[in-house]
Amino acid sequence: MRVQIYNGSMRLVAKSGVGQAMLHQKKMLGCVGIEATDDWDNRAPIHLNTVFPDAVLTAVAAKMRGRKVIYYGHSTEEDFKGSFIGSTMLAPLFRRWITFCYGLGDVVITPTEYSRRLLVGYGIKKPVYSLTNGIDTSFFCPSAEAGKRFRDRYHLAADQKVVISVGHFIQRKGLPEFVELARKMPDVRFFWFGETPLSMVPEVIRESIRTAPENVTFAGFVSQGELRDAYCGADLFAFLSSEETEGIVVLEALACGVPVLVRNIPVYAGWLKDGEQVYMADDEDAFYHRTAAILSGELPKLTDAALRTAESRSMTAAGQKLRGIYQRLGID
Repeated sequence: MRVQIYNGSMRLVAKSGVGQAMLHQKKMLGCVGIEATDDWDNRAPIHLNTVFPDAVLTAVAAKMRGRKVIYYGHSTEEDFKGSFIGSTMLAPLFRRWITFCYGLGDVVITPTEYSRRLLVGYGIKKPVYSLTNGIDTSFFCPSAEAGKRFRDRYHLAADQKVVISVGHFIQRKGLPEFVELARKMPDVRFFWFGETPLSMVPEVIRESIRTAPENVTFAGFVSQGELRDAYCGADLFAFLSSEETEGIVVLEALACGVPVLVRNIPVYAGWLKDGEQVYMADDEDAFYHRTAAILSGELPKLTDAALRTAESRSMTAAGQKLRGIYQRLGID
């Protein structure tokens, strides 16, 4: 069996969660013996992951040839808001556009039950399934050696407390709150991995970056290997995003065994629980107190439960569930 993963817009999304999800799909298919191809095939089902015009034209062309279209719903109106300049104003139009795009699929796959409910609420008539983006637990895993590489790379003492986060320079990712947390904890080093052209982000983000204290390092976009090293070498992964459809970086952190602090938002309901796999907080004051308690050891590590959750969303587990969706479509 062959499945085409359409990558026509890969260069535009390579540094985003969508780009990582496309790579993950290829891996999860391989784990269950399904060949993933980039080539156009007149019979193979096709995965679409973006809502750019080329993907829409590809969906129409595939359907005209009788091919099954699996459309991945990575984006919602809710997570489009507060992203780039003008995104909140454009969000209602974006919702109508993605509803049209996703409706071209024979099925729609989205990462969580939360995002599935949102898409169903938009009026999409095609079956909508929730299926994790998955995590490569053979690559993202606890490693003292990887952690040492991170600390050596940034000349960090063994006893230096380190908090990291990952994401674009966009407001909903919690960058202003991350910077303010660092301001309250001058003895702790804070690292933000990922970047966005400053011309695309609102003034509040540019101001946060300009005025960040000296203990904050904006490390830019790094390789997957360097990111894994950072998870393994940090004392806390603080992901303060206010809206997600899943959060691949959360899965990566869980798989590496680093303590995780997230904002208490609906997307985590049903698979993450405060005090079980992660710690949760609702506002800046709570972020500070939770971070201090985690770094001091007052709150216990949740590594075992975190690793079990990551394993339940491994490439093999996700690939098996994807095969089940294919079977419901009549693909075998």
